[in-house]
Amino acid sequence: MKTSLGFFGAGKMAEGILAAAACQKGFDPQTVLMAEKIPARAQELAKRYHVRTTPDVKDVARAARVIFLAVRPQDLAALAADVKPLLTAKTLVVSIAAGKSLATLRKLLGTGVRLVRVMPNLALRAREGMCAICPAKNATPADVKRVAKILNGAGRTVVLPEKCFDAVTALSGSGPAFFAFMEQAMAAGGVKLGLPKDAARLLAEQTMLGTAAYLRQSGADLETFISGVATPGGTTAAGMDVLRASDFASVVAATLKAASDRSAELGK
Repeated sequence: MKTSLGFFGAGKMAEGILAAAACQKGFDPQTVLMAEKIPARAQELAKRYHVRTTPDVKDVARAARVIFLAVRPQDLAALAADVKPLLTAKTLVVSIAAGKSLATLRKLLGTGVRLVRVMPNLALRAREGMCAICPAKNATPADVKRVAKILNGAGRTVVLPEKCFDAVTALSGSGPAFFAFMEQAMAAGGVKLGLPKDAARLLAEQTMLGTAAYLRQSGADLETFISGVATPGGTTAAGMDVLRASDFASVVAATLKAASDRSAELGK
């Protein structure tokens, strides 16, 4: 059986990427081979997506020409020792290993293999992910196009230099937690105003979702949009006066900087 796509690791992020690939026209699940040591998880994926699985990463290294590296960073060195002798210039490895630079990947996997580094986020699992892509020097434009095509099936992608990845980690990698924290605060504020807890969460969540959808579809300038909603003397203006008088913007900036700094530390 021909293998067109392989996975080192079969966790939730790998499953999100698999779901994205499955959206592509002409996708054949039997050309996918995923390495997973836990039998129950392997059976789950085989049943849900009809892909092939194996407990041995070497099987994937031998068979696949495009491989998503989706193991925990702390497991990368051991995996690399197993697969490095099997990887060649014909192999494209797409790494989503957090904090592992292209230079580190090159050292672990060998100089011949073609590399693309991706910083995804959890929204991949809802097919609304945001992924930053950085190709190594020996990756081709066709490699980047192929990776973007797969990931675009589960959201959006942007190609950026690797020096931006700590900022990407802070903004979109850690961002889901920060947005959830904001939603939590909005919902809690609604409860204090007398709303039932479930209704407050629904109102906050759908408002966040709908606003993001409108801004993307319209391409509206953010400040113009805010001004348009916050008509003088109205309810939104009253709330915006509180936000603008607070340290909200500086707290958000400090939050992102802390996450970016930590990303840089972990990558050393």
